Amino acid sequence: MSAERTSDMPILALSGLELRFVQPLDLAARIANLLGAGLRTQVVHAVAGVDLEVRPGEVLGIVGESGCGKSTLGRVVSGILPPTAGELRYRGVSVAEMHGPERRAYELGVQMIFQDPQASLNPRMRVRDIVGEAPVAHRLVSRREQADYVAALMRQVGLDPAFAQRYPHQFSGGQRQRIGIARALALKPSVIVCDEAVAALDVSIQAQVLNLFARLREELNLTYLFISHNLGVVSHVSDRVAIMYLGRIVELATTDDVFLRANHPYTQALLKELPTLATGRRAYQPIQGELPSPLDPPSGCAFHPRCPHAMPRCKAERPLLRQIAPGHMSACHLNDMGA
Repeated sequence: MSAERTSDMPILALSGLELRFVQPLDLAARIANLLGAGLRTQVVHAVAGVDLEVRPGEVLGIVGESGCGKSTLGRVVSGILPPTAGELRYRGVSVAEMHGPERRAYELGVQMIFQDPQASLNPRMRVRDIVGEAPVAHRLVSRREQADYVAALMRQVGLDPAFAQRYPHQFSGGQRQRIGIARALALKPSVIVCDEAVAALDVSIQAQVLNLFARLREELNLTYLFISHNLGVVSHVSDRVAIMYLGRIVELATTDDVFLRANHPYTQALLKELPTLATGRRAYQPIQGELPSPLDPPSGCAFHPRCPHAMPRCKAERPLLRQIAPGHMSACHLNDMGA
């Protein structure tokens, strides 16, 4: 869909990106250890080594069950959370090495739209300030130009500028999400991370917001990281899809390849649960078991406790994400059996 618009130079490049949350032992736990309790520091492997490139102008869908780390990955990409290890590059420059104008360009150039518009908007601020405060603070517009700038952004996202004096609670859920989109656009970004941006909306409103995303992409040449658990939505908006499981990407391919030629058993299991318009009975086969705890991830392939094709090798050795076809990456030992 966007082959003509994308270039070889990635706008975002992630290499071995990791984020671990560490809960050190408190005083009581340390005292208990003196008595032989054997308590250990808890480490949550939220993002466990992600290699990914995002090309300018494309929409990359990131899909997985709740708790797989996709939202955390989005927060790392947008600069909200610093990575524990690995490298994040923006327009070819390592974010960790950025200073001054380069750092400012990255912080303004990558914005995020959150899942819950009610929680992400300050209830004590009027829309005029929610949308217009940051561009004034960053000197993209002057205080005198703020009202006209906010009005133009509100029109762009389908809101009446007359509502600029209202508070968030005076809007519907769909309107609040449009305010969140306007706030992200206010800093003139190149990349927008959409974290479950339509999950909290009614289905009819979801379609309107998705169409808005598509229009803004065409008008502003935006790049999206579209994070969602809804494969149907992702298939509608994405050029490529990355499937995440327990902090890692297990499959990455074009949208058509993922939905027509899924390779990884986890991807295949997710697609089996997609609703269809076909009549007649259908036997649903949910993925067996629960997502393992990131506090104690399984050895080898993280999916092997739930995989119907698991082999002894899967329990001992973690499969690497590698190319199985042009533009199609997968991390599964089954691909070695036919080699």
